[in-house]
Amino acid sequence: MAKNEGQIVIKKYANRRLYNTGTSTYVTLDDLAEMVKKGEEFTVQDAKSGEDITHSVLTQIIFEQESKTGNTLLPISFLRQLIGYYGDQMQMVVPSFLEHSMRSFTEQQTQMREQINRAFGETPLGKNLQLPMQMVEEQVRRNTEMFQQAMQMFSPFMKQPAKETRKAEAKDIDELKEQLRAMQSKLDSL
Repeated sequence: MAKNEGQIVIKKYANRRLYNTGTSTYVTLDDLAEMVKKGEEFTVQDAKSGEDITHSVLTQIIFEQESKTGNTLLPISFLRQLIGYYGDQMQMVVPSFLEHSMRSFTEQQTQMREQINRAFGETPLGKNLQLPMQMVEEQVRRNTEMFQQAMQMFSPFMKQPAKETRKAEAKDIDELKEQLRAMQSKLDSL
């Protein structure tokens, strides 16, 4: 495979087609998404100028994933907060904070999977069991609180979410808790 400093080079042409120089094939954004999921490193370059456009292509992949699956990862409140940081003095801090948070979440997810495997082993239940939602919910809550506290330290006058947004988020959390209780009951009965 043709690689640039250990990474696969994807060329993007004016006709918006993407060409994997490593496999000498045209690829789609879905193909690039699969490469990301497999942990394959690549850069995307404009075929004419040679400019690195990896960031914009990855952002495009996220946009497409968010719009076609119906299972969004980015809540509206998070998107509003993120947009609010553009042009703000916090703009320089947010990327490294988000990167650190995602790395921590990934490590914790791996630890939870290992704990499930130790607890249930190779049983059918262990193979099909999704992460216990209570642990995930608690970790998301802690990460969100930590993010909000960190942002308020740097920007003490940060605008709080509207009352309607807080009510909607509380309702969503209550619904998730009810779903978790139902799942826990099913697990207990197994």
